[in-house]
Amino acid sequence: MAEIDYYFYCASPFTYLGHNKICEVAERHKATLNYKPVNLHAIWDVSGAVPPGQRPPVRQRQRLVELQRLAAWRGLPIKTEPKHWPVDAALADRVIIALVEAGHDPRYFMSKVLSGVWANDDNIADEAVLTSYLSQVGLDALPALTDAKTSVVAAIRDRNSQDAITADAVGVPTYVLNGEAFWGQDRIELLDEALTTGRKPFHPK
Repeated sequence: MAEIDYYFYCASPFTYLGHNKICEVAERHKATLNYKPVNLHAIWDVSGAVPPGQRPPVRQRQRLVELQRLAAWRGLPIKTEPKHWPVDAALADRVIIALVEAGHDPRYFMSKVLSGVWANDDNIADEAVLTSYLSQVGLDALPALTDAKTSVVAAIRDRNSQDAITADAVGVPTYVLNGEAFWGQDRIELLDEALTTGRKPFHPK
């Protein structure tokens, strides 16, 4: 069975735009999706990227156009400048890690978090909001939120970030299949093709 390492940050619009699609592709191919939240800034420090607000105006404008274009392509609603953004998604990321460590599937909680930012103007840094999301998808909020605040879970997120850097992730989302990194939600169809054909992975050398 194939495994896909799924590196993401819960405040990323591109993670939002690709989440349903990568889950559908993994499900269709009966591939295991390994959820790995990361510290995006740690990856950017290595790849040379900067936060959107620090980019040249032309790149900021094109980012807003691209978000609208991709949302239309994926059939998803999007607020290109949501009320609570930039937002610190570290707690939401760590809740996902806590869920995974406890043996739960975080797919639908993660969907709530991502759409919360990019479609519903929710504040995902608010514990009450995360508690509500967990309840809505049938998960017990107390253990997840308690575990999310532990040093063990924080260390897993740090390790995920380093693993993403080692895998040559430039940003998020990055999906790694057989050591080949597919950076960006617009690479999901190429990952789908790799799973369909079973081709050997491509590497820099």
